[in-house]
Amino acid sequence: MRAGKLLLLRMDVRVFVILIHFTYTGIKAAAMVVNRGEEEARCPLGQFPCGNMSECLPQALQCNGRKDCVNGADESHCGDNIGWADLFGLRLVNTRPVDFNSQTECSLAEYPETCDCQQTVVMCVNVDLEDVPLLSSNVTWLSLRSNKITYLSDNVFSEYSALERLFLQNNSLQMISKHAFNGLYSLRKLFLSENLITSLSPGVFKDLHQLEWLVLDHNPLSGLSQDTFTGLHSLMYLSMVYTSLQQLPHPSFCRHMPALDWLDLEGNQIKTLNYSILETCSKLEVLLLMDNRIRRVPEDTFKSLWKLADLNLSSNRIKELPQKTFKSLSKSLLKLNISNNPLLHIHPDHFKHLTHLQSLALEGIDIPDIQPKMFLPMKNLSHIYFKKFQYCSYAPHVRSCKPNTDGISSFEDLLANTVLRVSVWVMAFITCFGNLLVIGMRSLIRAENNLHAACIKVLCCADCLMGVYLFFVGVFDVKFRGQYNRNALLWMESIGCRTIGFLAMLSSEVSVLLLTYLTLEKFVVIVFPFSNLRPGKHQTMVFLVSIWLLGFVIAAVPLMNEEVFGNYYGRNGVCFPLHSDRQEKPTSKGYSTGIFLGLNLLAFLVIVFCYSSMFYSIYKTGINAADLKSRLHKDVAVANRFFFIVFSDALCWIPIFLVKVLSLLEVEIPGTISSWVVIFILPINSALNPILYTLTTSFFREQVEVLLCRWQRRSTVKKDRKSLTSFTIFTETSRAPAAYLQHVTLTDADPRYA
Repeated sequence: MRAGKLLLLRMDVRVFVILIHFTYTGIKAAAMVVNRGEEEARCPLGQFPCGNMSECLPQALQCNGRKDCVNGADESHCGDNIGWADLFGLRLVNTRPVDFNSQTECSLAEYPETCDCQQTVVMCVNVDLEDVPLLSSNVTWLSLRSNKITYLSDNVFSEYSALERLFLQNNSLQMISKHAFNGLYSLRKLFLSENLITSLSPGVFKDLHQLEWLVLDHNPLSGLSQDTFTGLHSLMYLSMVYTSLQQLPHPSFCRHMPALDWLDLEGNQIKTLNYSILETCSKLEVLLLMDNRIRRVPEDTFKSLWKLADLNLSSNRIKELPQKTFKSLSKSLLKLNISNNPLLHIHPDHFKHLTHLQSLALEGIDIPDIQPKMFLPMKNLSHIYFKKFQYCSYAPHVRSCKPNTDGISSFEDLLANTVLRVSVWVMAFITCFGNLLVIGMRSLIRAENNLHAACIKVLCCADCLMGVYLFFVGVFDVKFRGQYNRNALLWMESIGCRTIGFLAMLSSEVSVLLLTYLTLEKFVVIVFPFSNLRPGKHQTMVFLVSIWLLGFVIAAVPLMNEEVFGNYYGRNGVCFPLHSDRQEKPTSKGYSTGIFLGLNLLAFLVIVFCYSSMFYSIYKTGINAADLKSRLHKDVAVANRFFFIVFSDALCWIPIFLVKVLSLLEVEIPGTISSWVVIFILPINSALNPILYTLTTSFFREQVEVLLCRWQRRSTVKKDRKSLTSFTIFTETSRAPAAYLQHVTLTDADPRYA
C-alpha cells in the first residue's frame, strides 16, 4: 500500500515537471513571436521570413509538418500559445519541486502512516481523512486532496509556519474558520477548488502575506466582502472559476492584493464591470471573465490595466463596445477574446490601437460591414478566429485564420481539397465535350424534327457554358494555389469572378427556361393532339431568342448597380450566389431568393404538372385506333425521354432549393455540402443532358448506324477500287516485256526507232 501511494506521489509531481518543461518551451517560442512583425516587413504579403534569414517562403509552407526553412523556423511556434499560456509558464518555470525519482528519505519526525513522505513533502491523497493530520512543524509541502475534510477549525495550521504549498481541493469543505490559516506566513500556493464553500469570512487570509496563488474553482461562493482578501499583499494568481459569484467587491477588487497579476473568474454570474472595480489592479496581466453575464463595458473600464496582456470577455451578453474600449491597452495587450457575444456592431477603429496584438478571437460574431482596415493596423497579428471563413480574406496578413475552410475554399487554396480540384476538371471536360459532341452530331445527322433539333442544340450551348465556368474555376485555383487568402478579397471583387459567375447563372437559368419551354411544347402536342398548336419555325426562333434574352437579363441585373446588390457574385471563391448570409444586402438576398425559390421553383412545378398531365392523358385516353396511335407514338417516346431529363434535373435542383431555404433560415450548413452542390450537383445535369437528349434516343442510334454503314460501304468501295487498280497495274506490267523486246529489236535493227 505504501509503495503504491509513493508511486502515486511520484506520478503527481512528474506530471507537474512535464508541464513546466512544456510551458517553458512555449515561452521560448513566444519570445520568437514578438519580433515577427518586424521580420515579416522584409517579405511581401503572403510570404514569411525564415527566422533571421533573408529567405522568404509562401505562407502555405508554414506549419505543414515539413521543415522548408533551413533553420526550421517555419515549423516553430505553430500553435496559438500567446497570452495566458506563456504567462502561466513563467510562473511554473520558477517552481522547483522535489525530485521524487531520487530515494531521498523523509525529514519529518511525525506524519500519518497512510501518507507518503519524502524530505519535507507529505502526500495524503485519497486516504479518507476527515481532519487535518498531525505533522512535524518543518513540513513545506502538504497535499490533502480527495479526502473527506468538511471543516477547518481555528489555528489548524498554526504550527506549520514553514508550509509553502497547501492542496485541499476535492474535499467536502463547507466552512473555513476565520483563523484557520493563522500562522502560515510562508505559504505561497493555496488550492481550495472543488469543495462546498459558500462564503469566506473577512480577513480569513490576513496572515498569508507571502501567498502568490489562490485557487477557489468550483465552489458555490455567491459573494465576497471588501475585506475578504485582507493581507494578500503578494498574491499574484487568483482563480475563482464557476463559484457562482454575482458581483466583485466594491470599490476596488485589488485593494488588498496590489501584486495580483492573474485573475480568473470564468463561469460566474458577474453582471457589472467598470473602472472603479479594477482601478487598483494596475499589475494585472491576465484577466479571464468568460462565461459570465456582463452586458456593458464602459469605455474607461481597462484604463488602469497598463500591463494587461490577456483579456477574455467571451460568452457574455455584451451588445455594444465603445469605440475606444481597448485604447488604453495598446502597448500591452497580446491576446483578446470577445467571441460569442451578441455584438450588434464592430467599429472599424475598435482594434486600430492594438499594434502589439498577436491573437484576436471574434468567433460567433457577425460582421456585416467588415473591412480590411479593421485588421491591417495590427501588424503583429498572427492568429485570428472568425465565425465564417469568408471573413479571413479581410485579414490576409495573419499566419493562421480559423475556420480555415468553408468546404469550398481553404486558407491556402481556392478549392479546399484534392477531390474538388480533380472533380472540377473532370466535370468541365465531360460537360464541354459532351455538349459539343451533341451539337456536332446533331449538325451532321439528318434530324427527325428540325425545330426540335434546333432547341436541343441551343440547350447544349447553354449547358456548355457551365463547363466553361468550371474550366475557369480550375484555372484560377491553379493560379492561387498556396496563397489564396492573400488574393481572396481581390479575386472575389474582380471582373473575372463576376464574369464566370455571370456565365454560371446564365447557363443555369437558360437551361431551366428551355426545359420548361420544351416540356410545355410536348404537353400541348400530347394533351391537345387536335389543336394544331405546334409552334412553327418563326415562333420557335422567337421563343429561343426570348429565353436567351431573359436569361441574360437575369444574370446581368445584379452587375448593373453595386450599391443596391453589393458584390452579388463574389460571396465565395467559386463566384456562385447560392448561399445567403447576414453580410449579404437585402436586395441581393431578395433577388437570389426570387430566382432560386421563385422562378426556378415555379418552372420545376410547371414541368412536374405537365408530365403528370401528359401521362394521365395517355393512360385515360386508351385509344385503339391504329392511325392515332401511330401519330402519338413518336410524341410519347419523346415525352418518355424528357421525363428522365426532368427527373435528373429534379435530383439536381431539389438540393439547391433546400440549401437556399436553409441559408435563409440561418441554419448552419456544413461547408462540404456547399462544395458538393456547386461543384457536383449544379453542373451534373449539364453533363448528363447530352446523353439524355441524344445518345439514348432510338432515332439517333439508327442514324449513327446508317452513318457507320455508309462509312463501311465507302471503305469497302475504296478498298475494292484500290484492289482493282492494283490488278490493272499488275496486268499492264505483265504485258510489258513483250513490247519491250519488240522495242529493243527495232532499235537495234534501225537507229531511227532509238
